[in-house]
Amino acid sequence: MSWNEPGEKDKDPWSGRDKQKSPPDLDEALKSFQEKIGNIFGGKSGGGGEDGGGNGIINKSPGSFGIGLLAGIGLLVWGLSGIYIIDEGNRGVVLRFGEYAETTQPGPHWRFPAPIDELLIVNVEQQRFIEVGYRSGGGQGTSGSVPREALMLTKDENIVDVRLAVQFTVKDAKNFLFSLKDPSDTLKQATESAQRAVVGKHAMDYLLTEGRSEIVAEIESDIQGIMDSYQSGVRVTSVNLQDAQPPEQVQGAFEDAIKAREDEQRLKNEAEAYSNEVIPKARGAAARLTQQAEGYKAKTVAEAEGNASRFSQLLTEYEKAPEVTRKRLYIDAMEGVLSNSEKVLVDVKNGNNLMYLPLDKLSNSSARQVTPGARPVYITPSNESAKQQPLRSGSREGRGR
Repeated sequence: MSWNEPGEKDKDPWSGRDKQKSPPDLDEALKSFQEKIGNIFGGKSGGGGEDGGGNGIINKSPGSFGIGLLAGIGLLVWGLSGIYIIDEGNRGVVLRFGEYAETTQPGPHWRFPAPIDELLIVNVEQQRFIEVGYRSGGGQGTSGSVPREALMLTKDENIVDVRLAVQFTVKDAKNFLFSLKDPSDTLKQATESAQRAVVGKHAMDYLLTEGRSEIVAEIESDIQGIMDSYQSGVRVTSVNLQDAQPPEQVQGAFEDAIKAREDEQRLKNEAEAYSNEVIPKARGAAARLTQQAEGYKAKTVAEAEGNASRFSQLLTEYEKAPEVTRKRLYIDAMEGVLSNSEKVLVDVKNGNNLMYLPLDKLSNSSARQVTPGARPVYITPSNESAKQQPLRSGSREGRGR
């Protein structure tokens, strides 16, 4: 049904605008709220509900119970705000009215809430670092030198560019906060002082070559000593030598010198390797020759001693039976001479012909029938003395003695 139908009054949108209620009075709303609060915390009426004048006004006074309850709740909330928790790796430094009170370890703790106490949290495990002699670049990882910090004089009056990165942590939160105004800046100045003192005691070649690690260790020790003397609460964990080089004006010449020094060291290493390979072989060969000489010496001495002993024994036997010994020696000698001969000539007594035995042909035909190791048999004139002609090998011209 539309608003303009017949018989319907005051149905248009503009009707009744003069009859709308006005907004409530702000003072009345505030007064009503105060009365509700007063009823909650303690207003109580007088004896008959009216004053002596009979004007009907009710006297209300704040109740002590409500005020105490409100104060207790506020005090409890204020006290609970003093609870705090220190995370692992942190230390809490509590200040009471601005003065140092205590240092708390990781875990839950309580302090007097503000404004009595103030809590400062220090991360003692965070690795902090400073750069001396250079500054790290932007996102591209470049770094630029700071000549005022990097250039320093060496013992041999050369100028060298040294760049250090120092990492440190906090070992005492109280000293770190209150002993120095800016511990990082103090550490940077101490690093500059220590590195100039250490570099000034060494030559440039030593710094650029084999002395880098020793110099860094000495600088780290000096920095820690300076910071401890200031009671800074700082622990230097590492000092990294980012770069140590001559100034850019003479850098090319120094690079050539370093390459030559490296070539020298390489050649020395190769020579030592060759020496280590050759010398043991030579010593082994010398030991082998020495042992062979010792063996030959022992063999020769033993043979000589054996021959001398044999001759002494033979002399004894010769003195006992000269003829028998002489004949025996003669037979042994002839056996040794003719043992390798392939021809045998037999000299017949009072005969002009020689009997020839072709032992080489006989040995070839009967080689399989000969017992290995058997001694050859030689034919000699029977019943002849040792002074007569024995078996001889060779030509006929050797007949008779």
